[in-house]
Formats: sequence, structure tokens, C-alpha cells
Amino acid sequence: MEFMDKERIISGLPHEEEQNIELNLRPKRLQEYIGQSQVKQNLEIAVEAARSRGDALDHVLLFGPPGLGKTTLAGVIANELGSNFKTTSGPIVQIKGDLTAILTNLQENDVLFIDEIHRLLPHIEEILYPALEDFKLDLMIGQGPSARSVALSLPKFTLVGATTRAGLISSPLRSRFGLVHRLDYYTEQEIGVILKRSAEILDIQIDQDGTEEIARRSRGTPRVANRLLRRVRDYAQVKANGVINQEVACKSLAMLAIDEIGFDENDKKLIKTIIEKFSGGPVGVATLAAAISEEVDAIEDIYEPYLIQRGFLHRTPRGRVATKLAYEHFGLSPGPGQLNLL
Repeated sequence: MEFMDKERIISGLPHEEEQNIELNLRPKRLQEYIGQSQVKQNLEIAVEAARSRGDALDHVLLFGPPGLGKTTLAGVIANELGSNFKTTSGPIVQIKGDLTAILTNLQENDVLFIDEIHRLLPHIEEILYPALEDFKLDLMIGQGPSARSVALSLPKFTLVGATTRAGLISSPLRSRFGLVHRLDYYTEQEIGVILKRSAEILDIQIDQDGTEEIARRSRGTPRVANRLLRRVRDYAQVKANGVINQEVACKSLAMLAIDEIGFDENDKKLIKTIIEKFSGGPVGVATLAAAISEEVDAIEDIYEPYLIQRGFLHRTPRGRVATKLAYEHFGLSPGPGQLNLL
């Protein structure tokens, strides 16, 4: 999808150098993993039980908005189990042979991570059913009347699937996951702890006020927090002798057009378009995407979750509606008729 290639500070894929930095910042153990306390507690019990039995962990499905640590948590699970960690993603697996090759190369108790698992093609997904349930792979040998089915045994493994669109996962696939967990947005306090840890790893000098300022504008998302920290570090290195305080953080984030609650120019454009061009809504997502020259998937996966969570946007059967809070944020007042929709 096009939107995944954009260099948006709050969403798009980073460059190779930044990917390497992000890998270094990722926790390796559950004890190091900050936030998502209920998910952690459930996984700690499940992992310990699997280890004590010498068995593979039940298959795990992680879902939630992008940037909350689904990939990181999958790697943590593999480390806790002492297992190999193999990764792929739904869009990459295009033919049956791709998934067959991945599955037949797994070793006992390996962890296979499939990102964007909701984008697996139906005929690819069907291969997973016997593999997940019985650790068998059904292969068709030959063609026509002489074709026959052969069941190939697989080593016991754990599939960790991640998705931002849990509703698009088919019921047969979803039912084969023994552990299903949603990752929620982080609190400002949790983001602050993550920022302090990242600052120590990157050897960045930052005080408490500077940490809180960045945390407040990080949209409750660790990935965003770490990227903002690196951008503020660059500003501090050039303009403030490398030390980050609240003033330096505010000036740096202002240059990036990140406001006090974490909105960037794209968020503001989306909300203002609903208010100014469509009288506050309701407006269909396809129409809205055309109006702001954006992809529908980008709006649904990247923009909307945070805007809805903060109460700036309502998703209704008739379309998207800007809330009273959105009007107030931009110093506007909804019209008399619009009040009935809020």
C-alpha cells in the first residue's frame, strides 16, 4: 500500500538506518517490556507453562493500532521460550510454495511471526489450518485423476500473528489461536518510562520536563515516541548543546508541526476537511480520502484510531463526523444542525 512508504513522522516505515536504531531500542524480555500489563501477565503464565511442559506455546494473535509493539512482543515471546524467531508478512506470501517452504524449514518449538496476517490470500490461509491444529501439511502430488493428497508432519511450532485489522481475519483462522490479545495505547507515564530507557541506550541527555513534553505529544505510541526523541535530539545537538529540556522539546516539535496533543499536519488536514468542506460530517471514508488525496487504508489504519480514541472523530454508519471536541481544538463552533450529530 502506498501510505506505508510515506515518511510521516507518526506512521510510515523508517529508513534502513532508523530501522536498525529501532531494533536496538526494542526490549528483549518480558521484564523489559513496558506497558500492556494484562497482556504481559497472561503471556508470562502461558510461556512458563509451555516451558515447564517442554511443549510449544499456543498460537498467539496480537492486534491493535500500528506502533504499539506487536512485532517487538513476538520477538520477546521467542526469547522467553528460548526458540528461533522466523518472520514474514501476509503480503509477501503470494503462492502456496512460499508458505510451504517456510513451514517445512521450521524446527521444534520455533516461533513463526506473520505480520499483517489479515492480508493472507484465502488459498494461502487454508494451508495454515491443518498446520496450526494438527502440525501437518497437506500436499497435493500430481494432477488430474492420478493426484493424491499426502500429509507431511511438521515440528511443533508457535505462530504469532499480528494485525491492525482484526475484523478482517476469517473466523476459521481466528479460532485456531489459543491466545488472543489486544494492545492498547500507552499512558503518558508509560511512554515517559520508554523514553528514559531509549535516551539511556542512545546516550541522550534529557530532563524530566523534556521527557514529559515528548511523551505528551507521542500519541500513546512507543514507535512515535522514539522517533520524536531522535528528532528532538537532532535539534538539541544543533541548537542547544545536546541537552533536551522542555523548551528545546517544544521548539523542536513546533518545527515538526506536532502540536500539544500529538497532531501533525495530516491529522489537522483531515479534521479541518470534515469541518470546513463537509460541515462536520457525516462523510464517507472514500469521499474523505479523495478530498485529502490520501488512501482509504491510511485513514482507517493510521489516522482514525488515535482521533477516535481521543474523542475528535466519530465513526458512524453514515460516515465520519467531527466531534464538538474537534471544533473546540481549532477554535471553531459547530452549527445548530451539527450539534444533533455530536
